[in-house]
Amino acid sequence: MPHIQQLSPHVADLIAAGEVVERPASVVKELMENAIDAGATQIVVEIQGGGMASIRVADNGCGIAPEELPTAFLRHATSKLRTAADLGAIGTLGFRGEALAAIAAVSRVDVFTRTAGREEGARLSLEGGVPGPVESAGCPEGTTIVVRDLFYNTPARMKFMKKDTAEAAAVAGVVQHLSLSNPHISFRFLKDGGEVLHTPGDSQLSSTIYSVLGREFAMGLIPVEGSGDGVGVSGFVTRPVNGRGTRGMQTFFVNGRLVKSTLLTAALEEAYKNQLMKGRFPGCVLHLTIPKDQVDVNVHPAKTVVKFARERQVFSAVYHLVQDTLDRSGGPVAPEVREEPAARSVQPRQDFYQRMDAAQFRSQQERKSQPQGTGGPVRPADEGQARPPARASGGWGKPLVLSDAAPRRPADWAVAAVLKGEESAPARRAEAPLSQEMPEAPARQAEAPLPEGPEAAEERPPEPQPREEPGQEPEQLNLVGEERPRWRMAGEVLRTYIVADDGENLWLIDKHAAHERINFDRMKAGAEPIVSQELLSAEAVQLSAEDSAALLEQLPLLEEFGFAAEDFGGGSLLIRAIPADIDAGQIRDTLEMLAGQLRTAGTADPSKARDAMLHTMACKAAIKGGWVSDPAELQVLVDRVASGEVRYCPHGRPVAVKLSRYELERMFKRA
Repeated sequence: MPHIQQLSPHVADLIAAGEVVERPASVVKELMENAIDAGATQIVVEIQGGGMASIRVADNGCGIAPEELPTAFLRHATSKLRTAADLGAIGTLGFRGEALAAIAAVSRVDVFTRTAGREEGARLSLEGGVPGPVESAGCPEGTTIVVRDLFYNTPARMKFMKKDTAEAAAVAGVVQHLSLSNPHISFRFLKDGGEVLHTPGDSQLSSTIYSVLGREFAMGLIPVEGSGDGVGVSGFVTRPVNGRGTRGMQTFFVNGRLVKSTLLTAALEEAYKNQLMKGRFPGCVLHLTIPKDQVDVNVHPAKTVVKFARERQVFSAVYHLVQDTLDRSGGPVAPEVREEPAARSVQPRQDFYQRMDAAQFRSQQERKSQPQGTGGPVRPADEGQARPPARASGGWGKPLVLSDAAPRRPADWAVAAVLKGEESAPARRAEAPLSQEMPEAPARQAEAPLPEGPEAAEERPPEPQPREEPGQEPEQLNLVGEERPRWRMAGEVLRTYIVADDGENLWLIDKHAAHERINFDRMKAGAEPIVSQELLSAEAVQLSAEDSAALLEQLPLLEEFGFAAEDFGGGSLLIRAIPADIDAGQIRDTLEMLAGQLRTAGTADPSKARDAMLHTMACKAAIKGGWVSDPAELQVLVDRVASGEVRYCPHGRPVAVKLSRYELERMFKRA
């Protein structure tokens, strides 16, 4: 059995540093919190190389006395606690006395400080936690700490560091959060010599939100102010129509400390119940003021997790104040959508069938065959009158018939083109009135009976012929009988579910889930390259700090999936190109969903990160529930499900639900 021995102070310091200093953002957080506790009104943060090369934090606080400088870098040395009783009412951001010691143990540190009233300041240099002599130095009032070569003596930690852009984005997130928690302090953040963020420090939370989170987010907020059961709540929440795709824009502060709390998140989202679209999340910047003895911040070394002595009262205060604010605001509501006739509805993608009645078709054929300079053939007077189209009998369950000809499916090449993306009509949003909810199949539209006799051959529309792909043999039809019976599509209900039957069973198919699975399998197999479309003007997308960091770390993967993005600073990404399957209005939602998937899957494993991207891209490119879809598209989805190729969506949900003949007969008391 190995002998038990006490670790050396240096090894103990390295272990302690691993708990406090995980990455450059952790260093910035600890140093900024010390500056805030020192009473600073101006704080400047500057980093080089994502913070791995250099971190500089300067403030105009009270400073450190020269004789106390060496003591400040000892473990458990602090000016914020005196007795054990002080742990029950902590009012400062830092209190453990471990931050400076942990930072100095894994880096090279230079400190410049001067207290008020002194003519000269003091300087101290440390390397690997070992301090040098205290020297006199000229410097402004306050404290400036420079951290260089982070983790230079712990190379094992270096392999866990991410790209400079991702580390810089994490540092920016820390600066943003501390700026939002202290609107009375002016923060300035510089990255590689360029200014990224500068807050006014005018004690107005609204102006700080505008500077940190951008104009778009700030303009969609409504103020919250009130208290109950000893819990004060103030700040801003988003209007219901400005919901976000993830929870990344939810920020909570308890007594000025940034916290992550499922309790507060649940209270906020419960207040939005029945007011927010499914799959959307509210954003907020909320400050909670709670008696110090009612909250325990000594739970986690990073001090981002707290415990409440009265959780029910905290939940109730947030829930009721936010709900009352939403009820009083009363809007703005979503803009009124006026339904237009189908002929004038603006569809996001064009149809691949041309719709016209018999008279329009004959007129078009005559114009094409009319010689130049002639008046064209003379038609009898009665033929100039368009006959009203004959109403089709049956519905979607029975094919619409042209004259007495046998019913035909749309050409197989057109159906295949839907899945290959060769034609631009996968789905259209529902903009037609309810009477147009289930439009007739364009290729089967009923029309007036065509003329019979010898003249019929001249005026009858030509039979549609399948288009042969280059290098592709025409499909052979099985005249004897198919091995697998083809499912009959009966129609669509609720603009989401396809109704089909196989002769013995009734099937309900989720068109979005089925199309999502098809997209996922196609993209994962790499059968077709993802087509990218360049935007006419680059768009800056404001994201949360966590979302921005996750995406910046995977810029090559974003490019593989059709995005052209770059860091725009302050948590923003500049988007120059997007995948062709994504609408321009979905850029922010898609990026937020991608970031959420990447954070969940973890970016250390490239295969998991790629699958996470595939899930989001397949979902965004799929037909949506509520869209009006072409019957040819729906038939393709039915065929894919019938063949057994599509069974589950990429998330594991079933694509189709079966009702047997016996189950139906039992419902109608026939069995």
